[in-house]
Amino acid sequence: MRHCTAKFAAFMVAGTCAFSAPAFAGEDVVIVYDASGSMWGQVDGTSKIEIARDVLADLVGKWDAGNNLGLVAYGHRRNGDCTDIETMIAPGKVDTSSFIATVNAIKPMGKTPISAAVQHAADLMAYRDVPATVILISDGVETCNADPCALATQLAQQGVKFTTHVVGFDLEDEAYASLSCIAENTGGVFVPASNATELNDALAQVQSVVVEQATAPVPEPEPTTPALPEVTITGPAQATTGAEFDVAWSQTISPRDVITIVPAGNDEGMSENHIRTRDVTEGTLTAPSEPGLYELRYLLNEGRKTLATAGIEVVAAEVTITGPAQATTGAEFDVAWSQTISPRDVITIVPAGNDEGMSENHIRTRDVTEGTLTAPSEPGLYELRYLLNEGRKTLATAGIEVVAAEIGIAGPGVVRAGSDVDVSWSSTVNPGDIVTIVPAGANGDAVDTHIRTRNQTEGRLEAPTDPGLYEIRYVLNEGRRMLTSTPLEVVPADAPLDDGAGLSVPTNAGVGETITVSWTVSSESADQRIALARVDQPDFSWVTVQSVGAGKSLQLAMPDTAGSYEIRYLDVSGRQILGRSIIEVK
Repeated sequence: MRHCTAKFAAFMVAGTCAFSAPAFAGEDVVIVYDASGSMWGQVDGTSKIEIARDVLADLVGKWDAGNNLGLVAYGHRRNGDCTDIETMIAPGKVDTSSFIATVNAIKPMGKTPISAAVQHAADLMAYRDVPATVILISDGVETCNADPCALATQLAQQGVKFTTHVVGFDLEDEAYASLSCIAENTGGVFVPASNATELNDALAQVQSVVVEQATAPVPEPEPTTPALPEVTITGPAQATTGAEFDVAWSQTISPRDVITIVPAGNDEGMSENHIRTRDVTEGTLTAPSEPGLYELRYLLNEGRKTLATAGIEVVAAEVTITGPAQATTGAEFDVAWSQTISPRDVITIVPAGNDEGMSENHIRTRDVTEGTLTAPSEPGLYELRYLLNEGRKTLATAGIEVVAAEIGIAGPGVVRAGSDVDVSWSSTVNPGDIVTIVPAGANGDAVDTHIRTRNQTEGRLEAPTDPGLYEIRYVLNEGRRMLTSTPLEVVPADAPLDDGAGLSVPTNAGVGETITVSWTVSSESADQRIALARVDQPDFSWVTVQSVGAGKSLQLAMPDTAGSYEIRYLDVSGRQILGRSIIEVK
């Protein structure tokens, strides 16, 4: 298995990670697409399913015409059903627009039957008779009582040339192990990705492997002779816990042989962190998380016999982490660390005193020393932690207090059903936060018609179509926690609205008819007017308008075109609408 990070996408094609495991030109390739409920989870304020759709559209748009492409989805039709697997597109020449439309129509909801879905795709391509390639895209572990690692081994043994490339999206540790073995056991590529950019790079890497020209098959091993091959292995004298380091060996006996690092004096045949030799003589290992004396070993795949060793000392990494003393619930904040040990290490924020190795909101270190985290939705004392990806060992901590956000929100109070609702809020905690209209008394995490706050403090929603009592709420994207709300009454679409004018208007009139409009408010403003407007016109636009004088009524001619209109009492100088009423012109 080629086991690479998206960070090295440009390097992998030409470097040590780009060994040959290609699909033959014209062979069938099937994407197995994770549509389980967990794909609604958020990454950087956007759902994983939205990210996957955009990235797949880019992949399909650039797909090589020499390879047939199909699509199998799972978990998209039923909750709790491990048989919810469907061939969405049979392998064939790619119709780009149709393929993208099919992907975009998939709605995640169910379980994660990874093993059964991969088996389904293999059978679809008659893998026992012809070369076949699966590209598995998933964000989770098998949830249907099956062993994907064992299945991968079985498919590789039974198939003519069966390969599974795996793209693991936003994985936790358990999923990382269970998905990587699928690629390893079938000679495929495993590429983890934790955000949209890495997912795009990961699929680009997989595609480059799929379109490689077929290479000559691995030659059969030479007949066994009594003498063992002569191999040497070399590496650095020291490595840092959890860090990657280069290792080399004098020759490769079999592409399935193993290069590993184990505690000095460990039992014969044992391997821990390791890579396969493939057809190269150099590679990269990851040092264990515990300091001590270790050995590099070259192990024959056949019989797990050690052919060569070299000593190496693993020394403790020294890292510090810094962040603000306080952060607001749900808000983004900057964090920095003194050095990066491995690009897959984790920067996380967890409750103070949380168990070793645990992570909640987190980012990967990549090859930088600073980044942005999102504070939890609940106030309290927390810790920033630098976790080695290797062994989930904490290298550094820093305390941080998360304090409650204080937000105010305002709306019109009363609106007509289906009309625009202008809303403002005092400040934005996180650009991914939500302003929504929900029924009065709905659960605190309820979200209905909504907008994202972005970096704004005002926006426009559409009122519900059913009259009743509602609330306009500011909801943290982090934890879907409601911070504040204001009441909203929705009245029928043709109901008059009054804000002090006491406006009186007939409900209907004839085309060209002159009607009497009256009001009770006294004209105290420098510029008050009665306006006739189409119902869809902006508040201070009109068909005709008359200034309000000393009286309390005026005559207003209706337009020559039938339709729905609105009579408005405008305080132009104060930029207020003191009353409005619908009139049907027939």
